Formats: sequence, structure tokens, C-alpha cells
Amino acid sequence: MSLNPAQLAYSSKFYDLPLIALKGDTAKSWISRGANFVVTVTTVNSGDVLCRDNSDEYVLIIPDTIGLSASIQAGEFNQVAAHDSLSIIPPGQSRIDFTGSGLVVRVFSSDAIDLINLAENSNHYIVPNPDIAPLIAWPDPIDGFKIRYYKLSDYSKGDSNMRVFRTAKLMINPLLKRVVPRDITKLSPHQHTDFEQGSLAISGIYVHHMRYPWGPDLNFWHADEAIEVKSPSLQIIPPKVLHTSRNVGDEHGYLIDIFAPPRVDFTVKNMVCNASEYPLPQELVDNKIRL
Repeated sequence: MSLNPAQLAYSSKFYDLPLIALKGDTAKSWISRGANFVVTVTTVNSGDVLCRDNSDEYVLIIPDTIGLSASIQAGEFNQVAAHDSLSIIPPGQSRIDFTGSGLVVRVFSSDAIDLINLAENSNHYIVPNPDIAPLIAWPDPIDGFKIRYYKLSDYSKGDSNMRVFRTAKLMINPLLKRVVPRDITKLSPHQHTDFEQGSLAISGIYVHHMRYPWGPDLNFWHADEAIEVKSPSLQIIPPKVLHTSRNVGDEHGYLIDIFAPPRVDFTVKNMVCNASEYPLPQELVDNKIRL
């Protein structure tokens, strides 16, 4: 006897997997999913185009690769997106044209059923994890749907390596790069009660440490794990699993954390960079939740 697969950590080691072609794209992608989100990592070159007709907002992240940029068109909206940026793309048809070469990331909610079905780990969720809260959308943006563009360097803080953004369904945290290996005396082991964490490594080598909870039935105990992965890769961390991550080696480490739906704790602690653009669910306002 053991935990079902969705209750165990999972590593999508993209560097060991084939790229696949997606409808509307001229460049190929890797695809992996969580319970409530799906991630594509795409290798683009100048002239490549990514097209999508999506039912809800999705997020585009262009890492800090010099010379890599994009021109985004979505309905009546247009935006030039430089490297080291995050853009929120509104529902409906969108087209992204690239200049330069490198990896780009798109994050979708699990409502992108076609992408969910193509994810390399789709079988991981045949039996759902009962601990994961369902994907329930928070309210639409205050000023309606449009392209929202953020130059990530504008949101760096001296006292934190976090830069948290959200949509109605997603929360994305493109952490500051770690230019030296993480200090092993300053790790941050913690756990989440009812949501997964996706940790997407874009550069560097990471070790993801996992410690599973013990229950009364020894048959369901699971040994500690220290999972070493290269980039690009996506680490799925289930609820209730004590975890922390550290970059190792000489290469700079760049990690993007992904959550769906948005985290309440980050929200009420005023950690969301674009909080003024998205209203809170009414129950949060009414109950004045404090964590």
C-alpha cells in the first residue's frame, strides 16, 4: 500500500523529454501540469510565433536573456515585452511574435483542457489528491481584461527575493536569481495545507528536499526525498509535504513558483505586486481573514 501518485512529489525533467508541437505555435514546447495549472516551456528563435485562443487569462514570462523580446497582440491590445518581464494575456485569441532566442514560459489554469491532456505527467492525476482545494476563480480585474505588462526589475526589493503577481486564477512568483549557492544554514522548510506548489527551474541545478507527514498507518508512510534536478524542470510539491529548495553549483539559479488558485496568505499580507488591479473575493473582505 502507498499514497496515490498525486500525493507524491513529481519532477518533470524537461531536459530529458522530447519537445512537442502545439497547435498555432511555430516553436516546440515541453508541457507539465499541476492539479489546477499547466506550464509550457518553449524554445524560441527570431521569427517564431505562439498563438492561442484561451478561455481565460494566462501568463507569459520572458527570462532575462539578453536580446530576447516579444510583440504581443490580443484583441485590440498590443504590447512589446522585453526580456526579464511578466505579462498577463487576456482571454480570447492572442499572438506572440519573438525576436531573439531562448526559453519562454507560459502558465495556464487547468481550464486549458487541451494542454492538460498533453502534459507529460497527465497520468499523475488520474486519481485526484483529496487534499488539494479546487480551482475557484477570484473576481475579474477591476478595469477589465487587457494585456498587463510588468518589467520584473521594477519589483525587486532589497529585503526579499520574492516578486508575487496574480490573476483571478493563478499566482506566480518569479524569484530573484540566486548568484551563489543557497546558504544551507538559512533554508526555509515549510508546508501548505491545501494547495500544491510548482517550482519551475529555468537555470541552475536545484535540490528539492521533501519530508512526508506520518499518519497512524505505517503502510502509507513515505521516505524523505532530496531530488536533484537540472534546468529546465518543474517540481510539483503536494500539500502537507514539508519542503525547501536550494540551488547548488556554479550556475545562477532562477526559480519560478506557481500556485492555483491564488494564495490567501500572500494576499492578505500585502505581498502581491499587482494587487490593486484585482479585487479580493467578497468573503475575504467580509471576514477580514488574518493568517
